[in-house]
Amino acid sequence: MNMKTIGVIGAGQMGNGIAQVCAAAELDVVLRDLSEEALEKALATISTNLDRSIKSGKLEAKKKQEILAHIYTSTDIGALVGCDFIIEAATESIDIKQCILAELESVIAHDAIVATNTSSVSITRLGATLKNPDRMVGMHFFNPVPVMPLVEIIRGVRTTDSVFRAATTLAVKIGKTPIAVKNSPGFVVNRILVPMINEAVFVLQDGLANAEEIDAGMKLGANHPIGPLALADLIGIDVCLAVMEVLYRDFHDSKYRPARLLREMVDAGQLGRKSGKGFYEYGQMPVV
Repeated sequence: MNMKTIGVIGAGQMGNGIAQVCAAAELDVVLRDLSEEALEKALATISTNLDRSIKSGKLEAKKKQEILAHIYTSTDIGALVGCDFIIEAATESIDIKQCILAELESVIAHDAIVATNTSSVSITRLGATLKNPDRMVGMHFFNPVPVMPLVEIIRGVRTTDSVFRAATTLAVKIGKTPIAVKNSPGFVVNRILVPMINEAVFVLQDGLANAEEIDAGMKLGANHPIGPLALADLIGIDVCLAVMEVLYRDFHDSKYRPARLLREMVDAGQLGRKSGKGFYEYGQMPVV
């Protein structure tokens, strides 16, 4: 498939990162969100990311405007009509994603590929929303998208070989390393990673140590580059909870039950870096 124009739905933390790496690979991008404010914020974030790359010597200054010129923003779902490949990167809610997919299918070409950047939701179940579920594939990027090299390519029951290959090809084109994953709750990385984070929250909840000590223990004792609670703040505590809820629901196994403190923090709006406060306050004071 000759992919020239990539649609990205959702201009949040993941969506703007996906738009950035696609544009940096000289692909035209249509970034769609419901609000102009979200789109403006996304472009500002991309601009800041590119400035950081210029400052570090990873990007030539003249390349910044070339990359930004590849990104077109719109609040209109109809703007995606000419896209060859669309990546949905909305909130980790199956209801929201299904609504978006149903709306999307009414405007895009019959042979356009539809991918979802879900971290845990069934690709097969999302694909069933489409009249043609064969064109549905999972592309799970990791945060921050411009930095993290991995993309999980997830095949649903109906995903065709050609669609799976196209998603893999796109991942390589934008400088990522793809791994092939079967459709299963949490896929590979989050099935291992998020329960570990959840266990760290249980340790904090039980008062065994404070957040700084837990993170120092895993960095110095397990050679992790970042502690599990600081990582939860980076991922988004709401995303961690959503993944645990999917694992708990779909596996019917009590080992996947979300920690009470994890749910409490989401209820309190303490979602991590994106809200300014999670297990740490940004400036870096642990919540104990």
